[in-house]
Parts: sequence; structure tokens; C-alpha cells
Amino acid sequence: MASKTVNAQYNLAAPESLAVRIATRVRGQMFDAFMARLRPRAEETVLDIGVTSDQSYTSSNYFELLYPYKGRITAAGIDDAKFLETLYPGVTFAFANALDLPFADQSFDLVHSSAVLEHVGSFANQAQMVAETLRVARRAVYLTTPNRWFPIEFHTQVPLLHWLPKPQCRALFRLLGLDFFAEEANLNLMTTAELAEIGRQHPGWSFSFAPAYLWGWKSNLVLVGERRGAI
Repeated sequence: MASKTVNAQYNLAAPESLAVRIATRVRGQMFDAFMARLRPRAEETVLDIGVTSDQSYTSSNYFELLYPYKGRITAAGIDDAKFLETLYPGVTFAFANALDLPFADQSFDLVHSSAVLEHVGSFANQAQMVAETLRVARRAVYLTTPNRWFPIEFHTQVPLLHWLPKPQCRALFRLLGLDFFAEEANLNLMTTAELAEIGRQHPGWSFSFAPAYLWGWKSNLVLVGERRGAI
């Protein structure tokens, strides 16, 4: 079976599809939760990791669209998203790999990242990304990723196969022509237990979970980390 073409959002859904409309709604809910939980101040700096070159999805780069203090955002990613500086005056774009951020310790008050953790590869890489966000954050981090135990896999829209052990799931993805998503480097879904294991590696931080729900299921996991003693 021929491999399917993946867009800049690491997704197979059409821009006007129901899946994208649902994703836009859920991401809006997660943004509202970010604002309510962390209560960012107008003077605080924010690093948003994982901006995309895609401009066809309504859910793309939603943080830059919705965040009120655009002059305090550094939008970082491996795609060329410099257009964000024109689209949202005040935003600064920076090329950056989430596994090795080119910023000094505690460069930003807050770090936000949506749907990047599942795309950085192995569990060790995921732990490295979290560590990097904590390193450059002064006060708090807010990291979202799809829940492996949600019944539909968001990127492929395939139900239930991702509940299988990962080697079997990847083999079936290849049979379905989903070669890109069969590679751990491109898609490695996470669980709450895995995020909690990573959090335990950082005793200087207090972690909590604020999942998003869809149809009564946890659709997205949200790891909120707050530096102990930060004001």
C-alpha cells in the first residue's frame, strides 16, 4: 500500500475536516486553561515551542493567535514560521530544536508547548525535551500531548490500533501505508504515567495534570510544572 502524504502539522486530516474543527476547539480549551492556571502577567516573557509553517489549519499556531501579550512571545520551532512576526506584530520567531534549546537558563518566565512531545522520538528524548523546557523557564511550563489511551489516534484518524503494544501498532501502520507514523522518531504517544515518571526526575519543580476532555475521554494530557519558590 502506498504511503500517505503528511502535512506540516504531522497530520493527514484535510484543513476543513471535522477532525481539524474539533482540534481547534480542544486547543482553545487548553489555551483557556493555560491562562486560568498560570495567570500570565503582561510583562512576563513566554517561549512557545513547536510553531509550524502550516497556515491551512485553524488550530495551527493557536497560541500566537490567542495570547494577548504578543510582544512577549518568542515562537520557536524547526519549521520556518517567520511569517508569524508579520501576522502577529510583536512576536519574535526563532529556529530551535526542542531537545537542545538555544537559550540560557531561565530565559523566559513561562514555556508553552502544544503537541510536540509525541514527535521528538524515544522516551529518553521526551524526557530531554521536558528537561530543556524546565531549564529555560523561570516560573512555569505548560506542555500538552495527545493521550495514548484516547480511542482515536489524532494524526492518522485511525481508531484503537495505537492501544496495541507499540511494535505491533507500528507494524500495522506500515501495512496501512502509514509509514511516517510507524517511525518512533515521528510519533510516540504518551501516557500520564510516563509524564509523571519524567516529573519525578525534577524535584525542584511541582507538577500537576490538567487534561483536556473530548466526549468524556481524556483527549490530551497537560503537564503543568511550577518552579518551587518562584514568584
